[in-house]
Amino acid sequence: MRPVVLCFSGLDPSGGAGLQADIEAIGASGAHATVACTAITVQSSQQVFGFETCSAELVKQQAQAVLDDLPVAAIKSGMLGSTDNITMLTELFRSGVIPTSTPFVLDPVLVANSGGSLGDEKTLVTAFAELLPYATLITPNTHELRALSGEQDLHMAAKKLCSQGVKAVLVKTSHDFETGDIDQYLYVNGEMVHHSVLTRLQGEFHGSGCSLASYLAGRLAQGEALIEAVKQADNWIHHVLSHADVPHPQDDKAQLIPNRFAHHTETI
Repeated sequence: MRPVVLCFSGLDPSGGAGLQADIEAIGASGAHATVACTAITVQSSQQVFGFETCSAELVKQQAQAVLDDLPVAAIKSGMLGSTDNITMLTELFRSGVIPTSTPFVLDPVLVANSGGSLGDEKTLVTAFAELLPYATLITPNTHELRALSGEQDLHMAAKKLCSQGVKAVLVKTSHDFETGDIDQYLYVNGEMVHHSVLTRLQGEFHGSGCSLASYLAGRLAQGEALIEAVKQADNWIHHVLSHADVPHPQDDKAQLIPNRFAHHTETI
């Protein structure tokens, strides 16, 4: 079968982010998505109203059912929602239930694109310190990168996390500026090994970070090298965002929903 990616993330009723974004992006990458739901959120494509996390034991049981059944080739985590869930995932790696050689893309979600809280940031950051070294790649936005590292300069932040055991960091500047091109930098073991420039598209997007991280996990599950996976993911995310759905045409500040099937539609 297609390479299997196991995703740990929350359910977004709007379908823009979370598990649905994971499933669609991983499918677009050529891999098969399986899921362990970490939280049920109450949100639209524009706003987070609330959420309830699933217990760590329930999430663990979901993951174990998949791991016992299918040949999981990569892991992706998004919204974990509680320190218990972060600790549980850490223990799955530490105990060998998930082999540490398994590619793992960690999107350290602290807040939603709409600004809604998805958990107490300070406690989440503390818990993430134990999980980060197991990741093949972390894909924080600029707010998350600064929160995790304690550094304001993005390059210093990436280097500091690498010095603390993080293998690779994808630095994304899209949240720092409203105009101009978007620079992305890939740091591996503290050294910048790749720099890409993406043309900034008009508008804000709901679920772009989830989509990028999941597509990367799908490519890594297929054995693609990290730098090549990042290059492919950059091309893909720019394409699906440029074909995004517009849920509120009358509101030019409303978030758009990535069309993660656009690539397939246009190449058939």
